[in-house]
Amino acid sequence: MATAKKAAKKPAAKKPAAKKPAAKKPAAKKAPAKKAPAKKAPAKKVAKKAGAKRKPNAAFMKAMTPSSALAAVIGDRPLPRTEVTKKVWDYIKKNKLQDAVNKRMINADAKLKEIFKKAQVSMFEMTKLISSHLK
Repeated sequence: MATAKKAAKKPAAKKPAAKKPAAKKPAAKKAPAKKAPAKKAPAKKVAKKAGAKRKPNAAFMKAMTPSSALAAVIGDRPLPRTEVTKKVWDYIKKNKLQDAVNKRMINADAKLKEIFKKAQVSMFEMTKLISSHLK
């Protein structure tokens, strides 16, 4: 017990004081942004069957008749929009009309130029231009 008291009475070794970094000027405080109260939607519990397939939207599956210019590329029978887009892409890939440098661009040949009215269109613009040729 005597050793514990002696250890307690020993003065702690003094360390040199660490230099403090230069004090920075306080930044101007910004007013906190007001947040709108978050509204939570009620949670819906949906039990999915194993292997159940998703139903396609009826508007996309409605058969549409292509114009004569579009019929030269995909055929003249009525098809849903999804199938029309697939057939146009098949035609583009078969004839190697996708731009080599920028794959998002499609170079139109004589048949596609009637539909697009341009020499080159983007793949996103393509579907918009095709939709004007469907009834």
